[in-house]
Amino acid sequence: MLVAERYEKIVQLVNERGSIRVSELSELCQVTEETIRRDLDRLEQAGRLRRSHGGAVSVREQQPETPYSEREIMHAEEKRRIAKEAIKLIQPKDRILLDASSTAWYMAAHLPDIPLTVLTNSIKVAVELSGKEKIEVISTGGLLASRSLSYVGPLAERSLDSYYVNKLFLSCKGVHLDKGISESNELQARIKHKMIGIAEQVILLADASKFGVQAFTHVADLGDVSRIVTDRSVSQQTVEQLAERAIEVTVV
Repeated sequence: MLVAERYEKIVQLVNERGSIRVSELSELCQVTEETIRRDLDRLEQAGRLRRSHGGAVSVREQQPETPYSEREIMHAEEKRRIAKEAIKLIQPKDRILLDASSTAWYMAAHLPDIPLTVLTNSIKVAVELSGKEKIEVISTGGLLASRSLSYVGPLAERSLDSYYVNKLFLSCKGVHLDKGISESNELQARIKHKMIGIAEQVILLADASKFGVQAFTHVADLGDVSRIVTDRSVSQQTVEQLAERAIEVTVV
């Protein structure tokens, strides 16, 4: 295979799959991983793909994050109801993790001032909780994603290695019964995947519009979720299918 042909094959594979690892490309193209890494560097410089940790992701299909100011008002009433219901799952002295979703911010706004430790990668959540004296707030730090006002990237991910929480409350871009939980971009998907790994319980906060959606980047399988809190617009069929998978669903 000529070098130019290999470049085209790599770009085709990345676009078809959304993302792919160096080891897979090495096997498919029958060249060393070091050669693949050099190829990916050149293709990234040409703007044909984007390097990621251990591989590459497509630049053709990736969707930008919805700005926080827009997410804050999308399905706002449903998110408030979901947030208030989720708060009922929190006990004094719990160690909880809140992601940077607008629903998590609604939780922070309504959370009573009780003894808690709250870990978050959200600037909005941290600021909201700063006036509650009994709540200890820990921020991950990291690369600031301005559209979501959240910390992402390797530093934010590594900071999570120091902690273990009782409960994680997170939202996402899409919830698909077969494909699992997904996000609009890789950085958000990676930090949320990391969050799931340090939590005893994973509580997914998802309004009905999220179901049946498969966004750009996979976060986790539905089997990693302990409970889902959603709104009453969700279909009964979806609730029954989730129950068949032993996932507890609360509809508000």
